[in-house]
Amino acid sequence: MMAEQREVVSCFLECAGRLLLLKRSQEVGSYRGQWATVSGYVESLPPDEQALVELSEEVSLSEADLRLVKKGEPLKVFDRKMGLRWVIHPYLFSVENEDKVCLDWEHDDSVWIDPAELDAYDTVPKLRESLARVWD
Repeated sequence: MMAEQREVVSCFLECAGRLLLLKRSQEVGSYRGQWATVSGYVESLPPDEQALVELSEEVSLSEADLRLVKKGEPLKVFDRKMGLRWVIHPYLFSVENEDKVCLDWEHDDSVWIDPAELDAYDTVPKLRESLARVWD
């Protein structure tokens, strides 16, 4: 039997060479308490449009606040525990002012880090691999 496949966008935010990590709240459906980036299911909109919707909803950033740096090749990930095959569409956006980031209910905390520090955080599966597709 083929695993169910779900497509998601994963939107990394960069400001002055630092990367934004978001801690997933207990209210979300998956990966509670793990560090992630702005993400969401691709359902009715194309991934490029869904990315902007998620950035608006989760961190209150508008298209005017963002500059698309890179769109990466989709990454396919199988999560054995959940029995799901994810197709992750990674994006890297630059923001001029990190103070404009305002979290919604999906995240309990946020931190701006040097990307080299990523391994120190308990992240959602394959976050480093997704980041590698957009961060040079």
